Amino acid sequence: MADHVLARLTLAERASLTSGESLWRTQAIERAGIPSITLSDGPHGVRRQPDGGDHLGVGHSLPATCFPPAAALGSSWDASLVRAVGEALGREARAMDVQVLLGPGVNIKRSPLCGRNFEYFSEDPRLSGVLGAALVLGIQAQGVGAAVKHFAANNQETDRLRVSAEVDERTLREIYLPAFQHVVMAAGPWMVMSAYNRLNGVYTSEHRWLLTEVLREEWDFRGVVVSDWGAVDDRVAALRAGLDLEMPTSGGATDASLVAAAEAGALDPALLDASARRVLDLVEKAVPYPGESFDAEAHHRLAREVAGQCAVLLKNEGVLPLRPGADVAVVGELARSPRYQGAGSSQIVPTRLDDVLSEMSALAGRELAFAPGYRLDGQERSPELEEEAVRVAGNAEVTVVCVGLPGEEESEGYDRTHLDLPAVQLALLEAVAATGTRVVVVVSNGGVVRVADWDHLAAAVLEGWLLGQAGGGAIADILYGVANPSGRLAETIPLRLEDTASYLNFPGELGTVRYAEGVFVGYRYHDAIGGEVSYPFGHGLSYTEFAYDDLDVGVRGEGEEMVVKVSARITNVGERAGREVVQVYVAAPSANVRRPERELRAFQKVALAPGESTTLRFTLAFGDFAYFHPVRRRWTIEPGTAAVHVGASSRDLRLSGTLELPGTPPRVVVTPDSPLADWIAVPGGLEVLRREMRPPAETGQPHSRFLNDSALRMAASVPLRRLARFPGAYLDPERLDTLAAEVNRGADQLVIESR
Repeated sequence: MADHVLARLTLAERASLTSGESLWRTQAIERAGIPSITLSDGPHGVRRQPDGGDHLGVGHSLPATCFPPAAALGSSWDASLVRAVGEALGREARAMDVQVLLGPGVNIKRSPLCGRNFEYFSEDPRLSGVLGAALVLGIQAQGVGAAVKHFAANNQETDRLRVSAEVDERTLREIYLPAFQHVVMAAGPWMVMSAYNRLNGVYTSEHRWLLTEVLREEWDFRGVVVSDWGAVDDRVAALRAGLDLEMPTSGGATDASLVAAAEAGALDPALLDASARRVLDLVEKAVPYPGESFDAEAHHRLAREVAGQCAVLLKNEGVLPLRPGADVAVVGELARSPRYQGAGSSQIVPTRLDDVLSEMSALAGRELAFAPGYRLDGQERSPELEEEAVRVAGNAEVTVVCVGLPGEEESEGYDRTHLDLPAVQLALLEAVAATGTRVVVVVSNGGVVRVADWDHLAAAVLEGWLLGQAGGGAIADILYGVANPSGRLAETIPLRLEDTASYLNFPGELGTVRYAEGVFVGYRYHDAIGGEVSYPFGHGLSYTEFAYDDLDVGVRGEGEEMVVKVSARITNVGERAGREVVQVYVAAPSANVRRPERELRAFQKVALAPGESTTLRFTLAFGDFAYFHPVRRRWTIEPGTAAVHVGASSRDLRLSGTLELPGTPPRVVVTPDSPLADWIAVPGGLEVLRREMRPPAETGQPHSRFLNDSALRMAASVPLRRLARFPGAYLDPERLDTLAAEVNRGADQLVIESR
């Protein structure tokens, strides 16, 4: 179909298909029967602007359900729950005549300061990838496309349209690409959105290695690569690299540049045709659903249920859940003026909005005593408001204090500068705690805040994140025990900003940000240095307790065909029903590169009644134990003992087992310029060198002194071409290419036979 249509189009028309018609619509060509389709911001709601709306018209979109943003969804650790959200988003998109929803965002939370962290799931690529795929599957099950974003290494907002993220390939492959890879290969998104930033000096929209070699050739992505809005710098270079669709419209200016380049022989017309064909395929899939509607009340109920599984109970000294008849006061303006989403292009106009105070009063069956305590529009203390709050709290058995980050501190377009709550809120918290009331703190924030300087004042702390339009009801449900908290941290809460791995290299300087911490992001860094944290990755409390036992770890197959089966029994040993997030971490051996102490490789959320047990089974594969070798440029396992841990957080490991790994055949490709160490690492390489590096017979030596054990260590880093020039090497420089070919052939044959 696409080829037939394409054949009827002029060069200019083909070029026009690869850019927008307007801010939100693709190009239509009426004479060829090609309609335009509508794209809309997501990812936690449908931000459908009325016709004629501008890109910055935040707050003027059509009402839609504001589900919990990704920062909260990540803490659900529940793929089925996230898929249900995706299905609801798809239904709303259909009702609003939206064919592609721009989301989810699966970028890694490299630093807690990233202003857009509320739109991202986690600091861990496995968790981000699984949940991102679930959202895509849910959306696309409704016949609406999803656009996973922002590809790739878009981990800050500072100078985001120009900054170059300097990231080595191992770090990209292990941390910043896997979530995208999982979404692409497991869910088949209709679109992938390139990021604004440069990657190692090249704009991601012009990065052929990223968009073509990795995304299309390695991962077999068949959909459309779309730019972030206004991200394209050089349209011709972007199309050559693999970018199909520039958004929004450029008014035809960049279309003309493609035509001119093709006519001048500077652009292969086949590349233009390939991108136009992919856009036509997208348009053909994007069927409109006229006259549809969605059940706003049902979606609000879903939003409340989801939010209740996202909030994380960090601390509880027996004060929660609240008794229905308990003498409870509520303090904090955020209790009645909720902050439920971040600022920027994802901002949704909700269909309705719950607040904590009203919902708590409804569950208590009476109007609870309340004092605002502070104003949202200022940072200075108000003695009158604080005195009122102290008076209200002093008369209560328990006081729920609602605190959080001001909306202007978390937004697309700029980063945060600190991790602290506003000083006026901390002063209020201290004053309330001094009254002797038992304090329950509820925090509203899109990115982590520092808790180390105040959580000792509280008997309980509930990390509420940004929970969407039904978050007020969900928090009330948890506080009164209608819902049992089951959220778990998707990012570490550090003691201080200075304790984070990227602290000295965020947000960079002079247009460059160095990812000098490498693969040691989030819990990988904290666990590697044994550093103390406030609350670890994966942590979260429940109103019941769970026991772990009966671990079994079994291995079958070898090399890339290896499969590891892990099973463990989980039992609810408490007195009420609850959900546990069971986490599987792997620690694999390594002598050649520094690896994290442990890495999340699987997880499952399970609901259990009191006394109920279940056996969970996980399947791990070669990649779960491998690292990306920076020299060999391939996934590698080193021989030795690996550990498999099953637990409730990265630091609460309940069960541990071991297995022996045979290691990966090296398959090092050597050249005359490879160091001696590489030559002897290849099976058969040392034997070839010993054969060639023979001293004259009269010396009585079997081979060059450089091949003795002590000399091998000393000369390991010397390129063979240079070593051949040393006296006593006895190596013919003219034969090095021949020897390299022989060694490489032998290594390849060994790998083939081992399979």
